[in-house]
Amino acid sequence: MDGKLLALARREKENIRRQSVQEDRRRHQIAYARVPELRQLDDAIAGLMGSAVSAALGEGTDLTRARQESLDLQARRAELLVENGWPIDWLDGAWACPKCRDTGYVQGQICSCLTALYEQERAKDLSTLLKLGGETFGSFDLNYYDSAPDPATGISPRQQMETVFGICYDYALHFGKNSMNLLFQGSTGLGKTFLSACIAREVSQRGFSVVYETAVAALGAYERERFSRGEGEAEEAASQTRRLTGCDLLILDDLGTELVTEFSKSALYTLINARLLAGKKTVISTNLTPAQIERRYTPQIVSRLEGEYQTLLFVGTDIRRLKKERGLD
Repeated sequence: MDGKLLALARREKENIRRQSVQEDRRRHQIAYARVPELRQLDDAIAGLMGSAVSAALGEGTDLTRARQESLDLQARRAELLVENGWPIDWLDGAWACPKCRDTGYVQGQICSCLTALYEQERAKDLSTLLKLGGETFGSFDLNYYDSAPDPATGISPRQQMETVFGICYDYALHFGKNSMNLLFQGSTGLGKTFLSACIAREVSQRGFSVVYETAVAALGAYERERFSRGEGEAEEAASQTRRLTGCDLLILDDLGTELVTEFSKSALYTLINARLLAGKKTVISTNLTPAQIERRYTPQIVSRLEGEYQTLLFVGTDIRRLKKERGLD
């Protein structure tokens, strides 16, 4: 689990527990004010529980008798609750999750309620990162790609993009430790970001940790971690770089839009190489051609992109321009 998102889920669980405790206190105040005998019964039951502990420790208390008295008191307590229109368990804790009593853990293991909160945080985090819309594989429209064959290859943009779509769909559907790294190459407006978002959503929904970030923001985090003078800012940046290297799938969008410096090239190599060594998977999208990548980055970066990534070539006409021409934008 992502540490940052788990911390957010725990914080939300703590808020829920506080609300549960307040509600439980409110119920007891109401019940005790209306039926004072309920307070007396609860005090007596608590006393008998202490007696049962003493009996278990061999301190002379009759354990069988204590248990029977406790059962009798609990029966009277239930009778009073029902008579006054309350459920039998109304004073037994107003927990949102009775399994863990809103602690988030059961016998040291994460409770399903905390897991559910974590999944909610992950969905919110991914939606914030994507900053797009409801991109899904089902809404990807191949009709924007020309079906006329390219004279040089004999393959139409639509045929090429059908292949690309199929690879991306299969990648998301069967993502795991044996998955490839992908490099999306092609001009702007051809669907690279769209299919990246589709992969991110599908893989995340299957329970894997996904971070979707632009190259500018990702490499900027490394720069802030290295050069920030403020301790708080540096730690926040370090937390972000740990997420970039530690997630199951990193979607690195728009490689080539960042300002190229010696430090940014070093940071990019560190990120790519660390993920390869850890067996983590990465999808990188770029508008750069292979020749431009060679001129822009170091031989070490180029070698890893060529040797460790499957390149998918995006072709066609800028879809944004087509939508505008067709009055759909």
